[in-house]
Amino acid sequence: MNIMDYIYEKARSRQVTVAFSEIEEEKILLAAKEAMEKGICKPLLVGAKSTILESASKYNIDISGLLIWNCEEEDKVEELIKEYVLKNPIYSEKSMKRKAKDSLYVALMLEAIDQVDATFAGLSHTTGDVIMAGQMVVGLQEGVTTVSSVGIANIPGYKGSEGELLVIGDSAVCANPSAQDLAGIAISACDTTSTLLGWEPRCALVSFSTTGSAEHELIDKVRNAKEIANQLRPDLKIDGEFQLDAAICPMVAAKKVTRESGVAGKANIIIWPDLNVGNIGVKLLQQFAHADAYGPVLQGFKKVVCDCSRSAPVSELVGNIAISAVRAQGGKSNEGI
Repeated sequence: MNIMDYIYEKARSRQVTVAFSEIEEEKILLAAKEAMEKGICKPLLVGAKSTILESASKYNIDISGLLIWNCEEEDKVEELIKEYVLKNPIYSEKSMKRKAKDSLYVALMLEAIDQVDATFAGLSHTTGDVIMAGQMVVGLQEGVTTVSSVGIANIPGYKGSEGELLVIGDSAVCANPSAQDLAGIAISACDTTSTLLGWEPRCALVSFSTTGSAEHELIDKVRNAKEIANQLRPDLKIDGEFQLDAAICPMVAAKKVTRESGVAGKANIIIWPDLNVGNIGVKLLQQFAHADAYGPVLQGFKKVVCDCSRSAPVSELVGNIAISAVRAQGGKSNEGI
């Protein structure tokens, strides 16, 4: 089964509610409508109802069947803010009322109080806008210090522990993670992978050294990240430092890794030490291995917040919605891809 077919099927197995706040964007309305028609999720348009109807009319899009959360109903917005502040007393009603002028913040507040399961944005907001709003309103997972991303690489001819698939991160967001940040990225990647693909995560922190074959402060960061991750989540298989080949190739691991490891040679998640390596790594996979790279998928938030590419076609947006919906279902699937 194709990876996206698997994700669509899993999304349809238990529909969640996804909030869309950028209601003036044609592609958002089209993607939300298609997601509803394909049974991927229950889309909720969040914004001024008059603007939503005006946008639908302008683009000649039939939005019948799509749910609307009307931000023009002031009493409704005030009630939402009160409920949110009650759960998050570090913010005042006054400050959240100012933020609520942007419907992205309204959507995120709805998510924070469990009225929706995921928030989808990125066409009229920059990635920075989405991350900043998500960090403020939804917050980060316990033990995670930074928002990051993962992607799924489908590499033709690769014979890894999960066939041609490999999860990689962070290739898009966190430029120079500290050891603490790197540990959080690894933990988030394990949780994302388990939820999205149903795999048992085997996460390798990669470097230019394998278990002490070289010494450098850059390697120290990776080693420290492994120790922090193991302390925070001893239930997860996170190991390193490994060179890439020792992480994914059993024959190389057998020669280079002399200690016990549940990850060496069979990693299904690769965590880059910084964004230089991550960006170059994913482009090498795309250019030379002709890999398809799905993502980036934002992670590290307490709940699912999705940032999409402004240049993405509607079909790609729908795929990202499906990924967000599966992640929002939570828990490990009974059967992975």
